Amino acid sequence: MRKWLGGAVVALALTLTGCGGKPSNPVPPPAGGPGPTAAQEQQEMAVPALPAAEPTGIEIPKIKAKSTLVPLGLNQDGTIEVPPVSAPMQAGWYTKAPTPGEIGPAVILGHVDGNKQPGIFYRLKEMATGDEILVSRKDGSTARFLVAKVDQVSKKDFPSDKVYGDVSDAELRLITCGGVFDRTAHSYEDNVIVYAVYTPA
Repeated sequence: MRKWLGGAVVALALTLTGCGGKPSNPVPPPAGGPGPTAAQEQQEMAVPALPAAEPTGIEIPKIKAKSTLVPLGLNQDGTIEVPPVSAPMQAGWYTKAPTPGEIGPAVILGHVDGNKQPGIFYRLKEMATGDEILVSRKDGSTARFLVAKVDQVSKKDFPSDKVYGDVSDAELRLITCGGVFDRTAHSYEDNVIVYAVYTPA
């Protein structure tokens, strides 16, 4: 399975302290013939993806989270960078993954807390299926996503294939820390992961 990682270590060690419709003129089946196959119906209902465009901001109405987005690459040890802990309300996007709205799994990261105050994704664990996520893009468009699933997993069992593996649609992953805070390691033991699918209004 392909991963959009650029060589990154997939076990994300976040040391965070702190509509499209059917074609306008679908071809009807022959008179008296069989209806469209399941594959044809799926293709007709597929949501067209957006072209690549740098994301500039994210807004999540349900949890009242709103931030600009800074680019995040890789650390020297191959782990993914995270936004600075000194700015816990700042979110960032992983530049080696697709941009939000493109085919593939776009990735946005944010802190659960930092500097003894809540972070931009402090309430991320409250998200539920159907909740809306809006990502503004440099081309002036806004990519709208709807949550499909929310997981909380141990960092030791980070689901790399699910998060970074190939997908056929434009999808989004939001990642932060969660669970118990390990004072010895100065980090949380779990990750909260939101999986969302591009769904134009």
